[in-house]
Amino acid sequence: MTESNHSRKTRITRWGIFKKQASRWQMGLVPLLLLLTACAETSTSAAEKDIKGQLAPSLQYYGPPAQVPADARNAVMSAYEAMQAKNWAQLPTLAQQARKDQELGEYPMFWYLRNQIRSRSEPVPTGEILAFLEKSQNPYLHERLKADWILEAARTRDFATVRKLGNVNLNNAQVDCAVLHARHMGHGRVTASQAMDAFRPGTACWDMLAQLYASKVLQWDHIQPLLRDDIEYDNKANARRFAAMLFNPAQMKDYDAFMANPKAWLSGQSGQAQSREQEELRTLAFSRLARQDRDGGYAFLQSNGKILVSAENRPWILAQFGLVSVLNLEDRADQWYRQAGEGFRLSEYNHAWRVRAALRQPDIDWPWVAKTIGMMPPAQQQEPVWTYWKARAWQAMGNTAAARKGFETVANDDHGFYGQLATEALGRKITLPPQAPASNAAELAHIRQNRGLQRAVSLFNLGWRPEAVAEWNFAIRGLNDRELMAAAEWAVQENIYDRAINTSLLTQGDINFRQRFLAPFEGKVGQQARNVGLDPAWVYGLIRQESRFVPVARSRVGAAGLMQVMPGTAKMVANKIGMSGFSISDVNEFETNTVLGTSYLSMVKNDLGNSEVLATAGYNAGPNRPKRWRSSLSGPVEGAIFAETIPFTETRLYVKHVMSNATWYATLFTGQPQSLVQRLGTVTP
Repeated sequence: MTESNHSRKTRITRWGIFKKQASRWQMGLVPLLLLLTACAETSTSAAEKDIKGQLAPSLQYYGPPAQVPADARNAVMSAYEAMQAKNWAQLPTLAQQARKDQELGEYPMFWYLRNQIRSRSEPVPTGEILAFLEKSQNPYLHERLKADWILEAARTRDFATVRKLGNVNLNNAQVDCAVLHARHMGHGRVTASQAMDAFRPGTACWDMLAQLYASKVLQWDHIQPLLRDDIEYDNKANARRFAAMLFNPAQMKDYDAFMANPKAWLSGQSGQAQSREQEELRTLAFSRLARQDRDGGYAFLQSNGKILVSAENRPWILAQFGLVSVLNLEDRADQWYRQAGEGFRLSEYNHAWRVRAALRQPDIDWPWVAKTIGMMPPAQQQEPVWTYWKARAWQAMGNTAAARKGFETVANDDHGFYGQLATEALGRKITLPPQAPASNAAELAHIRQNRGLQRAVSLFNLGWRPEAVAEWNFAIRGLNDRELMAAAEWAVQENIYDRAINTSLLTQGDINFRQRFLAPFEGKVGQQARNVGLDPAWVYGLIRQESRFVPVARSRVGAAGLMQVMPGTAKMVANKIGMSGFSISDVNEFETNTVLGTSYLSMVKNDLGNSEVLATAGYNAGPNRPKRWRSSLSGPVEGAIFAETIPFTETRLYVKHVMSNATWYATLFTGQPQSLVQRLGTVTP
């Protein structure tokens, strides 16, 4: 059931504030209020309840577009420039001038106060923040400013303020951790499961985790698996933080020694471990040895492992040899996994690679594939990828009824890569599912009354994408399918294609594939694809994954434009195709970007035997990597297995998304049923 406007308003307005209270804070009564909130969470005082109830404005969610005076909007734009230039002193004056901008007028003061909180050079301006929170009509800025204040208060261990501010409606793990930390420090009850569910690497979460471990809310058995997982992922920074909770300073010297040279450190060990900590250090050292020297490490494990580590930990060590081996695309990985056996904990990451190692074998042992999937945690087994591969195993084993049931489950529940493969496994071609009716005039008129989306559209029109995306994403939370489709249609009309796609993807029952698989730019992309001999559906599938059709998109590594072309690649391609007058500043320009991107994609495809699946991998990871991955094969493999066993997580997901996208685009462009299996083809060494 969709939440009503009234109940949404009630939920978010429980933090209202009184002007009188703001003035008290400005008069220096903070210590008194913090004292009032220092009571236990389990028996919150009336004073603390009152304070918690004073931290929200009277918010408006729907209404006609605001009338915005030009001078007020100009003040907002000037404030943005000042914020970008870090001229913070100008913002309060500009905030006063911007007050009549009913859409964006709160931003100048928000930017100023956020900087004041984060600057750490002066005390947090409590009174000004409370005054802002009282008057704010923007729920996103209201919650965001509260979140920043909570994080700063937690950093300075001002947990009374954190408790007073309460929860924040932002799905921010660091804020959630700070709130749990403050609750614990106020003698409120925090369970281990709450802490573990909230934890994500970040300052506030690390502080919470360390405190709860020191207070024995969390035990060895909570932290040790996290340490092993990060050792396994080769995430050295996070692993060391977990290790510092489990080991004393002397043991941490051993930890650092084996991380630097596991063979040398292990060679200095003798006899059975005398403590749990020593046993764990040795176990982790063997994991590092597997990463640095598989052959020598395995020989050392065979000769010394039975003495140095317990029988309980040797299977996990063997699984580490299997993991590193399969990530290097070695067929012997499967044997190490088989030798490890079952009945011990693995990360979901390693569970997945144990299955992939089995799929990479020249002669696939399908009963073993089914068994390794059955070793996964129940929730992981139910993911479309593993439901599909288990159904494939059942099919190969002759259990057609179980296989059909598995394929039906994936085909019905998933519209992506494995849903398409499952559809074909059932003997059907890929066709568009039933489409929901387009948004009608009344639905569009209603969604255009959404204040948050109005703000977002205005921000997009100003070119302020980070602020616009944040406002949009906050505004669409809680919308039902019809409202989401209407919001997506509004985004299409405004040429905000990434929000249109991502918003439409959130619908559960009503599906609109023409929104989910937009093909903007009036066929110009398709024409350019045909000019260089590429399938337009494939090119559109790649652009959808690369940039969601945002011409000004830029990645953290410098890739730019619709097709996310790297500067070096752009120069190389421009030179090869004889593009006259090329400047690197032109890469974001629509035509230049599509010419360079499609030309490069064509070059990669030609260099990789005209295989779309290999060329897609090469576009993401560089053309030499899929050559190495292909050369590691013992024989021909179906394209789906090649895609599933790509060792780079980003590239593996990228290839599956692009190939699935291309199949849907081909369905839309041609109006004919399609085959993902044929598009993937077979990959040969």
